[in-house]
Amino acid sequence: MSIRSAVFAVATTLSLHAGTGLAQVAATDFFGREVQLAQPAQRIVALGPHIVENVFSAGAGDRLVGVVEYSDYPEPAADIPRVGNFHSWSLEAIVALRPDLVLVWGSGNGADSVAALERLGIKVFVSELRHLEDIPRSIRAIGTLAGTETAGEPEAQRIEREFQQLRQRYAREQPVTVFYQIWDEPLQTVNGDHMISQVITLCGGRNIFTDTALIAPRVNIESVLQSNPDAIVASGMDAARPEWLDRWRQYPALAAVANDALFFVPPDHLQRPTARLLLGAGQLCEQLVGVAAPDLSR
Repeated sequence: MSIRSAVFAVATTLSLHAGTGLAQVAATDFFGREVQLAQPAQRIVALGPHIVENVFSAGAGDRLVGVVEYSDYPEPAADIPRVGNFHSWSLEAIVALRPDLVLVWGSGNGADSVAALERLGIKVFVSELRHLEDIPRSIRAIGTLAGTETAGEPEAQRIEREFQQLRQRYAREQPVTVFYQIWDEPLQTVNGDHMISQVITLCGGRNIFTDTALIAPRVNIESVLQSNPDAIVASGMDAARPEWLDRWRQYPALAAVANDALFFVPPDHLQRPTARLLLGAGQLCEQLVGVAAPDLSR
């Protein structure tokens, strides 16, 4: 199907939907734009694996007609047609699916994504989750645009409630210092603006690189040793504990090694801003609670 034919199909679909008598819906996206639909979305394309998860959390998984690679959770997502990956997707493939709503990942899909889709008359909601509270906010917005508030609102409330419970349970007067390791070569971490750092704080920890300028800076071993964190946390690339995490044991004077606090949390439980972040937060909080309070004389 050519772009021109597909655009005509989209226009025809939207015209037919307009006559169904369903109520207009609207939600404000993460760029502050109000997105209005003539009726709740029936055909949704999601351009980020985490967005796909949040669509299912909002009770609208059955509305998804297109997703990107690595959209592997929940299990039904594996059967949805792919339109590319999050940083290189096919405009023609999206248009051919006749979506009445495309959910775009603001920083992941590129700055021109919204304009390219809207030029073809496609409604676009931009998702850019940077804070823990953005997860339930996203689920609420998707539920509103899909007309599935009865499923999305209880889930959003559950997430808010459980994050607050973790915050209250694991707060500590003297935080445990934490180095979060994304990867080993290059050695990379996160700063205080990253959602993972917010989880560390939630669990009674303090990110040793919270004040760095870049959100995912490269660091060196010497800076980690000098900061002497009480715990080191890594996620790696998959569900297996990365072997490089234990390389820190060659530094027995390092507090994290002395504390036997080299921890692993599966990346999908900590690196995706979805309801599953509660699992990662719970795991991390339980790991940190067993770490001795830091010695303020160090």
